[in-house]
Amino acid sequence: MSVGRVPAQSVPGSPLRQRLRAALLAAMRSRDRLTVGVMRSALAAIDNAEAVEVPAAAGEAKAIEHSPVGVGAAELERRALTEADVERIVRAEAAAREAAARDYDAAGAPERAESLRAEARVLLEHVDGVPGEGEAAG
Repeated sequence: MSVGRVPAQSVPGSPLRQRLRAALLAAMRSRDRLTVGVMRSALAAIDNAEAVEVPAAAGEAKAIEHSPVGVGAAELERRALTEADVERIVRAEAAAREAAARDYDAAGAPERAESLRAEARVLLEHVDGVPGEGEAAG
């Protein structure tokens, strides 16, 4: 594990997304590549979950006179995720890494499996607020 990792409880009581962003910034400052990658991936998954589905008819070609006009006229409001939704997404990201780690173990690649397990631990530290191995609660 990297020495410069930020404890999961660095911003107590704040929303999970805010804690993930704070962890990303701290990891970038300390050059913790593992945490930077994991936080970026988790935040992207959250952003993707907020995207709205484009109706099937929206992809069809239409005459220009039927096009929306003006800045933002064709934009849709993003979904609002609850704290529980964000937590579910982050837990799903961790579970996906654990499942992939099992596959790598079965394929005889224990180094990659351990790397994925480390990523899953980083995610769960921020969901559960439990510091990882060798870290003090903060």
